[in-house]
Amino acid sequence: MRAIYFFVGLVSIALLVGCQMNQEETMVLLDEKVIEVNVSKSNGFGDMNFELLHSFNDKKSIQVFEKAIRNATLQEMDFNPTQPDFDVMVEYKDGLPTHAIHLWLGEEDETSILMYMIGEGETYVTSSKTTNQLRELLISE
Repeated sequence: MRAIYFFVGLVSIALLVGCQMNQEETMVLLDEKVIEVNVSKSNGFGDMNFELLHSFNDKKSIQVFEKAIRNATLQEMDFNPTQPDFDVMVEYKDGLPTHAIHLWLGEEDETSILMYMIGEGETYVTSSKTTNQLRELLISE
């Protein structure tokens, strides 16, 4: 019986270690309520454009942006960045610091690229489904 417990424990530890090793690094937001997401046409790296194109404060739109950011995965890739398409400003309740993110919006059914405005320059990639949802919000016509 002790051998069975030992084996089950060993398998459990192996599964936990294996799951942790396979986790991809994703972008993070504060564990606070997001009250608004503002989007502007980007002026370039490290520069936040405060001339807003869109301001989203409805729950559904905010959830699209939160999901896009939290699920974007770190990608080690050759990325010769052009000017970002958009600057995304995530605003929190109680005046907490804004998360400023550059967005290169992909074409329909392609991935998009996100990068923290202040950071090491790491790029994070969304799914094509997420790109399509972002395009619905950002590309009006």
